[in-house]
Formats: sequence, C-alpha cells, structure tokens
Amino acid sequence: MNGFEINKIVAAIIFTVLVVFGIEKISDYLFFVKKPSEAAYKVEAPIIQTTSSGSSGDKSVDIKTLLAMGTIEHGEKVFKKCTACHVIAKGGKNKIGPVLYGVLGRKSGSISDYKYSKALIAHGKIWSYQEMNGYLLKPQAHIKGTKMAFAGLKKEKDRASVILYMNSFSDNPLPKP
Repeated sequence: MNGFEINKIVAAIIFTVLVVFGIEKISDYLFFVKKPSEAAYKVEAPIIQTTSSGSSGDKSVDIKTLLAMGTIEHGEKVFKKCTACHVIAKGGKNKIGPVLYGVLGRKSGSISDYKYSKALIAHGKIWSYQEMNGYLLKPQAHIKGTKMAFAGLKKEKDRASVILYMNSFSDNPLPKP
C-alpha cells in the first residue's frame, strides 16, 4: 500500500467524522425545542420521619397503637419479602441475612455463626418492639453502615404485622405492651 492509498483512507475517516458531527449540529438548529421554564407536572414526595440510631427511647411512635394495627396473618404475607434473605424457622440456616428465629428480645449482632456488619455489632441494643419498628422503617437510616440493603417497610400496618409475626417465632416471645 503506497502513501496515496493511506491518505485516501485517513481522509475518508476524517470526512465521515465531520459529516456525523455536522449532521448533529445542523439537526440541532433545524429542530430546536425551547424547554419550558417551569415543570408541567410536579411530583411531591411524602416526607417520612425516620428514627436515628439512638432512638430506641424515642416516644414519637406509640408502639401499643402501632401493634394494634397489625396481625400475624398479614405479617406472614408481608414477611415473604424477607424470605429471600432470611429464615425464621427454628434451627434454620443463615442465608444472606441471619436467622430471625427469636430475634425480638435478643441483642443485635449476637448470632455467632453469622458475619454482621461492624455497625450492627456496634449498635449492641436489644431488639425491642420500638427498635425493630425503627429498623424496619429504613434500616440504613436507623443503623448507619448496616449491610442490609432493604429499602424498608413504609406502611405502619406492614411493619406492625411483621413485628408480630417475627415475635410469634420464638421460644420466649416478648409480651405485648
């Protein structure tokens, strides 16, 4: 291949690039669309109050009223979301998440054969109704640094039902407040 052939190839590549970019610029001028200054439809997201990691004593949620909203039967349905990562049966094996049998009333991060995040081990609180409610609302906000990637249960009835359902799977279930 001589120098003339190489020059033709390079010229063809440069010409193609110029044509592609030129067509883009020309089409921008021909089909200019003025964007509106204000959005036609505004989406307002609901404001959800989350509890912080030190809020087990927070009285913003009346746990008695919350638990009255839920049922164990409804909790069984909602808990199906959790079964992808957790087992609740006695003697079950850890999956992506730890076994949740007897979780209420137990210290966080206390199953010896499960590798918890450092944040959950440092949390070190007992899983009470109030703690579990805050955690299930939004785990990442309740215990910053937890590896649980679940978005949370926004509906109070769903959280109450799951808490009641998990409490029913225990040798020593917590008494209802």
